[in-house]
Amino acid sequence: MTDGPLIVQSDKTLLLEVDHPLANDARTSIAPFAELERAPEHVHTYRVTPLALWNARAAGHDAEQVVDALVRFSRYPVPQPLLVDVVDTMGRFGRLVLTNSPVHGLVLHSNDRAVLEEVLRNKKIAPMFGARIDDDTVIVHPSERGRLKQLLLKVGWPAEDHAGYVDGEAHAIELEETDWKLRDYQRMAAQAFWAGGSGVVVLPCGAGKTLVGAAAMAEAQATTLILVTNTVAGRQWKRELIARTSLTEEEIGEYSGERKEIRPVTIATYQVITRKSKGEYKHLDLFDSRDWGLIVYDEVHLLPAPVFRMTADLQSRRRLGLTATLVREDGQEGDVFSLIGPKRYDVPWRDIEAQGWIAPAECTEVRVTLTDNERMQYATAEPEERYKLCSTARTKIPVVKRVLEKHPGEPTLVIGAYLDQLDELGEELGAPVIKGSTKNKEREELFDQFRKGELRTLVVSKVANFSIDLPEASVAIQVSGTFGSRQEEAQRLGRILRPKGDGRQAHFYSVVSRDTLDTDYAAHRQRFLAEQGYAYKIVDADDLVG
Repeated sequence: MTDGPLIVQSDKTLLLEVDHPLANDARTSIAPFAELERAPEHVHTYRVTPLALWNARAAGHDAEQVVDALVRFSRYPVPQPLLVDVVDTMGRFGRLVLTNSPVHGLVLHSNDRAVLEEVLRNKKIAPMFGARIDDDTVIVHPSERGRLKQLLLKVGWPAEDHAGYVDGEAHAIELEETDWKLRDYQRMAAQAFWAGGSGVVVLPCGAGKTLVGAAAMAEAQATTLILVTNTVAGRQWKRELIARTSLTEEEIGEYSGERKEIRPVTIATYQVITRKSKGEYKHLDLFDSRDWGLIVYDEVHLLPAPVFRMTADLQSRRRLGLTATLVREDGQEGDVFSLIGPKRYDVPWRDIEAQGWIAPAECTEVRVTLTDNERMQYATAEPEERYKLCSTARTKIPVVKRVLEKHPGEPTLVIGAYLDQLDELGEELGAPVIKGSTKNKEREELFDQFRKGELRTLVVSKVANFSIDLPEASVAIQVSGTFGSRQEEAQRLGRILRPKGDGRQAHFYSVVSRDTLDTDYAAHRQRFLAEQGYAYKIVDADDLVG
């Protein structure tokens, strides 16, 4: 028995003592295969899930490394059945392999005949197969490549896809590393993706995921379709690609609500692709408009369900997912694994911070006490109204002002989810407000003024959660959010993690109403950041001094 920081329980939960001197080492070791469930102040609870183990396996970790990490950091002997289960679960990955036969086309091959017999007898899976070639191999209908992987994952036999990819229409793309160089982790991420052919790269916001995409494009040397969250993000991609690669403006098309250009490199928004007309997704034929050699899904954790369905038909194309977190609030992580590909590469945020590529950040939860009137309103409200009431309480406004006074002159984002609250804050602070209805031209002008230091404070809705490059932003004040969304918390912190010219620290504040749902949701939101090694300090609004 050692005095380790981890208690490993037979129900596959791991308890990590946060204040233990080896806690950070343990967190880094278990992060590839365990998901954080709860993160109170002193003991964090992780869970080992099959999907996390299969993602670890696909990213190059084997069962021996997982077992070693559990045994090395555990305070008590690790339950032997759990270790056996880890080995067995990881051993399930790759017993079924999709390959391309020169004679028969797409086939499913197994090195374990009983597993093949089991899936052949599954009523949902059986119709996807053609003739049996031999005892260990069966023909697969080419159009079912994606859906077959989805169903095999659901029955616990995730297939390794070695069926290869079409090259697509050739198009010359070179990285132009003259006054900059790919960072080591960006190069390694692109190489890990390319070796697998499809999959997801997980990197912190501000760590240069766009450049990983550019490196993959230079490797593919082919036409590329890039899917992004919104038009501003798309134009940011375009600027980066023009600055960092041999691509010219004429070679890059924008496919958005405003323009419908299809060029060798086309950047499309999820919104326009999932727009319905007379009950049909009329823009999904964009996927067939060219012989794409690579499809890049930016912020893959936000990929809408209709695009998942289309992605099931794109299995012969190389697919790269980019994200800061594999957490999906809709629970469709399994579909990302099956249809985009498994996790190929990730780096803990704190590792990249230690290398100086993202700014160090201090996270603070500021708790405010509602007035008697606000408390009574909250207590008597309908359950579905309560979260909005407590998260938009006017009592938060003087607290936001106090935080701004604490960081005079620093570029600050005030972020929230409710438009009435944001408009009120904009008026009180004398700051412009950017929301969904703000025209793209006005958004870009305001972001540009903020970048140049002409504007010190911006009030933003969730439109600024994703893919917006505001390098000098160093303070974020979150006043309300999308309930307990962990991915949103990660994205919002990411807005201030670009390294600062003067090396200063970033500050992330969450203003939360005490004794309400606001506090519960805040605890849930913070789980992902706790997993990355960020600790939240909780302070009372009355103790907040400049």
